[in-house]
Amino acid sequence: MGPATHLTCVRCGKDYAPGELTYVCPCSSWSLLWVHYDYEAAAERLAPAVLRNHPERGIARYLPLLPVERRESLPPMAVGGTPLLPVPGYGRSLGLPRLHLKDDTRNPTGSFKDRASAVGVAVARERSETLVTGASTGNAASSLAGMAAASGIRTIIFVPASAPEAKLTQLLVYGATVLAVQGSYDQAFELSLEATRRFGWYNRNTGYNPVLLEGKKTVSLEIWEDLGHRVPDAVIVAVGDGCIIGGVGKGFMDLQRMGQISKLPRIYGAQAEGSSVLAKAFESGGPIRPEPDAHTYADSICVGEPRAADPALLAVNESGGGFVVVSDDEIRSAQIELARATGIFAEPAGATSVAGLRRLVELGLLSAEDRVVAILTGHGLKDIQGARSAVGSRPHRIVADPDRLEPTLGSLGLL
Repeated sequence: MGPATHLTCVRCGKDYAPGELTYVCPCSSWSLLWVHYDYEAAAERLAPAVLRNHPERGIARYLPLLPVERRESLPPMAVGGTPLLPVPGYGRSLGLPRLHLKDDTRNPTGSFKDRASAVGVAVARERSETLVTGASTGNAASSLAGMAAASGIRTIIFVPASAPEAKLTQLLVYGATVLAVQGSYDQAFELSLEATRRFGWYNRNTGYNPVLLEGKKTVSLEIWEDLGHRVPDAVIVAVGDGCIIGGVGKGFMDLQRMGQISKLPRIYGAQAEGSSVLAKAFESGGPIRPEPDAHTYADSICVGEPRAADPALLAVNESGGGFVVVSDDEIRSAQIELARATGIFAEPAGATSVAGLRRLVELGLLSAEDRVVAILTGHGLKDIQGARSAVGSRPHRIVADPDRLEPTLGSLGLL
């Protein structure tokens, strides 16, 4: 596991040596492990002066904080290094003139999940694995398929049959064997775990395999770099399983362990009303209560039984952040508003973080003085049907007659 020194169970706190466990701690079915490093050595290799002269832009620049032995194990793709865009004009419309958007729609397969899949595939290669499996609502699956294709590794992927056609097509183009489960994401997840137990297939699921969270944390390291080696006041991201927000927290916590930052940014999660298990647990302070009938327009965050609840809640609690819940209508509006104000076409889950911004401002949890980063996690082309339903309008059909052009445009109110 490269420079990793040990792994710690997020739930019970027990430590394990690298390689002692591949997946979760036996104290519970969903006791995820966090990977730890020699933070003093990492601080030297990731000092601002060193990073300024680093030849690579993507996640490979953070190898001292990744469970990867060799640079060449990473897929030969430009993962990470996505832009952090200041959007003061759009931000002012939200009451947040210091707003930045971390645009992870620009990753190779169009989603944030490439960060995790790149690290997962690298570790699989170093373990001499020839087949990787996993479950996904679409983005993690297409990401795994793309990274594995670039690395010569076979994939068998479980997805709910309701996954958007564009995401399923992307999987097939990459050469994955796709098993469309007649059921929910949670049921697809269970089937992938059963395949791992029975057949020994290496499992990519972030809510199960600890190395995937390490890939996701690289977004926090990039935000820190792009802000001049400082952290924002607040970060917001859409939440389903809890893996991304857990990774965001892990990244900032690693920076704090290295002594690069003195405090964490407030980390906020935005969930859809019909799929808000983690938000409810945070608000009540009680246990996770699965919702088998979870539903939302934002398919990528439609999760009834979050597998990364522990790191997600830890990230929010340790940072002084929180959760907000938004409706599907608010997500649709945010998706269109974002595209028309910034030119960024995000999928529904990606726009959920933007919908959450408005709610945080309404609640007084964000103010105009705050420097805020919203993470956009997936490209809108991943779900064209969803975008069509959000925009409502259709193209105007006109006849191919130059003589009728002017009256036609007039009738449409365009002249």
